[in-house]
Amino acid sequence: MSSTGGGRKRKPPGRRRPASDDMAGEGGPDDALVLIAAAATELAKLAQRHQFEVLDHLLAMTRLEADEQLRARSRRKLS
Repeated sequence: MSSTGGGRKRKPPGRRRPASDDMAGEGGPDDALVLIAAAATELAKLAQRHQFEVLDHLLAMTRLEADEQLRARSRRKLS
């Protein structure tokens, strides 16, 4: 029996994410957190309207987590 070139396949070269987490401006981590919080709020309203209690609760937790992450990032920037 012969082997037909097993092993890991390489990923095609592409655009890599910057190593730094300090991207400022549009499209940075802070903007992502704001967008996630806003989307979670709108989805929670939809869940409430249709009485999906568990989804409403999970989306509220998502909003709280996004807000907390944003606060933590702001505190780190002030230090």
